[in-house]
Amino acid sequence: MTDNEDQVAGLLLAAGGGRRLGGRPKALLRHRGLTLVEHAAGVLRTAGCTRVHVVLGARADAVREQADLEGCVLVDNPEWERGMGTSLRAGLDSLAGTAAAAAVVLLVDQPGIGAQAVGRVLAAYRDENSLASAAYDGVRGHPVLFGRAHWAGIAESATGDRGARAYLKTHQQDITLVECADVARPYDIDTAADLVHLE
Repeated sequence: MTDNEDQVAGLLLAAGGGRRLGGRPKALLRHRGLTLVEHAAGVLRTAGCTRVHVVLGARADAVREQADLEGCVLVDNPEWERGMGTSLRAGLDSLAGTAAAAAVVLLVDQPGIGAQAVGRVLAAYRDENSLASAAYDGVRGHPVLFGRAHWAGIAESATGDRGARAYLKTHQQDITLVECADVARPYDIDTAADLVHLE
């Protein structure tokens, strides 16, 4: 185990209700024989995260029943309908009492991002001041790595569906961009048309 794997926790945001998918929670969509939440948690583990926190919201009870998330810390976000920012805050809050010096954040609805891309971003970790992000042909995307020193500022600025966008914009010069276009495809599963990406 490298220092990075020990220091960086995986944070999976999986609370969305799939409003544009007719109210089907994204966590329970199936891909390669697994629910998306199982698939994404597995990606974080394969990349080297020994601690994985999963933020649940829409139909959390059903996700608990239908998904095998053994070994993960499950975090309930009762405010999930107010947007991804609330899930990011809940996830960072849940990590506050741990020894993690950073968190690598992955979204449940991006199954085209695998362990190779997460591993590259993980490798950009230096210390609790680290800020790193996957990039696709130079454009910042997910996953994103936040050192502990940034958690309070991110939580304060995370509103609606913007998550950490405002915080990252003001700290752009501190972000290490990690090119991942050769190993991952950053599409979102947002609408029925996007379901074509699921296998």
